[in-house]
Amino acid sequence: MFVCAAGVITNTQSADWPRWRGSDLTDHCLETGLLKQWPAGGPKKLWTSREVGLGYSSHAIAGGTLYTMGLEGDSEQIIALDAASGKKLWATTIGARFGNKWGDGPRATPTLEGGHVYAMGGNGDLACLDAKSGRMIWKTSMADLGGKTPGWGYCESVLVDDGKVICTPGGEMKDKIDRNRGAMAALDKRTGKLIWQSDEWKDGAQYASVVPATIHGVRQYIQLTQANLVGISAKDGRLLWRSDWQGRTAVIPTPIVVGDEVYIASGYGVGCKKVRVGSDWSVKDVWVNKVMKNHHGGVILHDGHLYGYSDGGGWICQSWASGDEVWSFKAGNKDPGSFGKGAIYYANGRFILLEEQTGEVALIDASAKGWKEISRFKLDPQTEQRSKSGKIWTHPVVSGGRLYLRDQELLHCYDVAASR
Repeated sequence: MFVCAAGVITNTQSADWPRWRGSDLTDHCLETGLLKQWPAGGPKKLWTSREVGLGYSSHAIAGGTLYTMGLEGDSEQIIALDAASGKKLWATTIGARFGNKWGDGPRATPTLEGGHVYAMGGNGDLACLDAKSGRMIWKTSMADLGGKTPGWGYCESVLVDDGKVICTPGGEMKDKIDRNRGAMAALDKRTGKLIWQSDEWKDGAQYASVVPATIHGVRQYIQLTQANLVGISAKDGRLLWRSDWQGRTAVIPTPIVVGDEVYIASGYGVGCKKVRVGSDWSVKDVWVNKVMKNHHGGVILHDGHLYGYSDGGGWICQSWASGDEVWSFKAGNKDPGSFGKGAIYYANGRFILLEEQTGEVALIDASAKGWKEISRFKLDPQTEQRSKSGKIWTHPVVSGGRLYLRDQELLHCYDVAASR
């Protein structure tokens, strides 16, 4: 069963955020003692760094150090900053520039585990570094595993679980013996050597990240592509179950798992569904609809409801049980209360929303009773280096009573602690 981490971190003690969507992969910050309302103009800014390079990577934080990724010149780097001051501690190159009209550079979030940092660049370069010094321990690539870089680059934030690094190279290319290789791979976290590859499942890589789960007593890794939602055995890479999906163009949001149920959503008009996995590995659709057409920006499950931005529908609250829409907020473009498409993050009874077009940041009630905006401010300054096609797509993170928001090479840190 996939559950939230036990316990609550109070009084803004430094809460580690060791990977994409947090330690329990729910995108819930476990800190309390945060501001319930922001001052006019936004919370106090503590610092702005201009040293994290170009790209869309979010942040992992542990032991007072923030880790992200960025493009400097033609090199993609893993970068470490002091989380309190923004001082750059080190930067290590892991690969060459990934180029794309929507913006060059890395997309993934680093993963922290056991004193090491693991991260993947836009071209599929995957490295393990010493978290303190930035020293390279090992490096491999998705191409070495038979993968083909998807159109918008590798965006996956790799999973580290039970001594393994789990990644999704995709299975579209053929190796030297003309054998189509598996879509998911498990590497030894100490050496980077291949442990297994999912030979029964060979879809091309998309943009979602792997979720670990124990369903019916079996540890497994759940992943979504354009064609399939799958459960892969953690032990040997065997395909346990599969459910068809009609994804289009790009499949991005991370699956959500509760017990034997799995929720997925996609943009480009596709929609969402929840499935139930049987003890015999049969899979049944519980419900399928177009209430949540989440392109990117994420969906969060909170108190039996799903929250996120649905293309064409605005900000949505959806019932986990039935899939029905509970409420929606879609103000007109000329409405001063309008808040458009963007990323969502949960902290201390509130959702923090980051609007991709304008850089506005909103604080709303995390409630199934309706949209209730509490505070709003706008990122300032904003980058002058963003691609004309790009937007503000890096997801927010809160750790140690600080809110981190990024726009390309600019990383802003705000004090959101109720007291310090």
